Amino acid sequence: MKIFETIINHKINTITADELLKYASQFDVKITKLQANKLAEYLRGKEVNIFDDQERSALVKQIALVAGPSTAKEVNKLFLQFAKKNR
Repeated sequence: MKIFETIINHKINTITADELLKYASQFDVKITKLQANKLAEYLRGKEVNIFDDQERSALVKQIALVAGPSTAKEVNKLFLQFAKKNR
């Protein structure tokens, strides 16, 4: 399963706003185009492991500072969906 974690983490670290919107829609997570742009810009190149609870939590806190707490909560739901689908 490690290969799937690597692929998912790489995708998150290189995600575009359009891809983020597509995944949000797929998993019924509500974010706006502006929020997706901010988040994609922030995530690009972060090299974070969303399967590590501490790293994901720290990232969500940073996202809350960038895009607001409600968006961070929604993005965390999306991260958890990614992690759950591949475990």
